[in-house]
Parts: sequence; structure tokens; C-alpha cells
Amino acid sequence: MLRRRLGGPSGPLVSALCLGAMPFGTTVDEKTSFAILDRFVEAGGSLVDTADNYAFWAPGGTGDESENTVGRWLASRRRDEVVISTKVGARPTVPGSGLETAEGLSAPVIRKAAEDSLRRLGTDHIDLYWTHIEDRTVPLEETLGALDELVGGGKVAVLGCSNHAGWRIERARALARTNGWTAYTCVQQRYSYLQPRFDVGLPESGHVHATSELLDHVRSEPDLTLLAYSSLLSGAYTRPDKTLSAAYDHPGTGQRLTVLREVAAELGATANQVVLSWLLGGDPPVIPIVGVSSVEQLDEVLAAVELELPRETRARLDLAGRG
Repeated sequence: MLRRRLGGPSGPLVSALCLGAMPFGTTVDEKTSFAILDRFVEAGGSLVDTADNYAFWAPGGTGDESENTVGRWLASRRRDEVVISTKVGARPTVPGSGLETAEGLSAPVIRKAAEDSLRRLGTDHIDLYWTHIEDRTVPLEETLGALDELVGGGKVAVLGCSNHAGWRIERARALARTNGWTAYTCVQQRYSYLQPRFDVGLPESGHVHATSELLDHVRSEPDLTLLAYSSLLSGAYTRPDKTLSAAYDHPGTGQRLTVLREVAAELGATANQVVLSWLLGGDPPVIPIVGVSSVEQLDEVLAAVELELPRETRARLDLAGRG
């Protein structure tokens, strides 16, 4: 499988596709989760993304399920076969509640959450550790200092931030450089081929979409890597039962979908494969996080790595729906 560096030329080498483990242990049972993980690694995949709150919103969920499932699977593998990505900050502190009671990013929370994630994952280190949401009630210095302690102690290797405003990302990176701390070198935002209206916003709680400004920033920063979640919009490109949110209700959506379907037919590919190829080969290149619920779905997205979009085709996709 195609490989990418996380966080610049000195970062770890990972697969160009990242497997999202959000539903593992809740809506995807353990046997199926293990089969998906096994197939991903067999195909050359190495980057697996989870969080300390997946999936608290599922019936009976607590937030432990995904990390626990990945941890039990890891116990049967060589640890150096995979790069584990997990997150801190968005775990509810009140059972049954949502992000309004999120644990946040204070130093005590980060230290405890990291230990809890290490225990659930059954490992002694986290390869990529994310601040899952912003917490503006805590000084950046406190958050970044605690993260740097984890890196210094060998418990975390690479740092990333998810669902952060662009200006906060750069402020945090500048502050880390000033203090000699480990900086964020990965950003994880919602991003796909279809583009939302930013005046409407996305209903999914806490989701922040990658803007053209952020893409330009990543393009200009050699040590910054962008990962895209919801890259396939939860199946909306191919499943008629999946509806798009109001943020995508604008003329550009229909125009882009028309061109996407034309390109897929011309290339003998699925719409999902074209979207992933578009992300992988874009400027800047993006590492898509793909969530699947079966090995068959995984095989479809794995084929996207081998799909190369001709320059003229990519230009058609890029220009579709632009006024």
C-alpha cells in the first residue's frame, strides 16, 4: 500500500489510508472488527484511529468499547505492525450525556486519560495522540505542557489536534516552538469531496470542517499532515438511504455529484473509490480515515489506493460546483 509520513520527513511511515475504529465493539461486533483489522493489515494498512470516547452514544455504550476492542486485537499481533492513533478531551464525564460534559484538556485529565487509553489498548505507548476537541477554559500552556510530558516520558510519539479552529492550531504550534515543547504535527478535521455551506454549519456535534484556509496552511507547512474523517460521508455517496445534512443543501452539491458519478462510470470505479483517490492525490495530499462495517466494504476502499485520477479528470472534479 502507498505510504505517507506523519508530521513531516522525520515522522513515522504509515499507510496512506487510515482505518477508523469508531464502531468497533458497539455497532460492529468483535469478531467482525477483528476480521476487518486483520484484512487491513494483510493489505498493507498500518494506521488505526480510535478515541477514548468511542462510542459512548451507541446503545449501552460507555466510550471504552473501541479502545478495548482494538486492544484485544493488538494482543494477538506484533505491536510494531500498526500505528495506533487515539484521542483525549471529548469523553463525557456524566454517563448518558454528550459533549456538554466533555472531560476537556486540563493537565490532570490528559495524564489520567493517557494512562486509561494505554491500559485499554494494552500497550506501553501511543503512536499518535490527539486533542479531540478544543477546550478554551484551559490555558494552551497547560494542555501543551502536559502533552509534552507524555512525549518526554515515552508514552506518546506524535501529537495532533482535531476539530480545532485554524488560528488555534497555529497559536498552539507557535507556543510549543517558543517553549521547546513537542508541537502538533497532525490535524484531523471533517473533509470530503462535497463541500458544506459554512453559514449553515454541520449538525454533528463538535465537527469542524477543513476550510480552504486550513488546506493552504497545511500546504505551506512541511511538518503538518492532514487526516480527514467522515471522508465518505457515512455512505451518502453510494447509499440512497443516507441523507446529507442541510449544510450540503446548495447547487454545488448536485453539480459535484453529477461529475463524480460520471468519472466513476468512466473509470469503472465506485464513487467512494473516486472520492478517496481524489483525497489521496490532492494538494495537499490527505490521509482519509475510512470507517467500514464489513470486510467487503473494506476491500472496496482499499482498491482506491490503486486508482489514479488522470490530470484532466482531477481538474473536472476540482472545478465542479464552483459558481
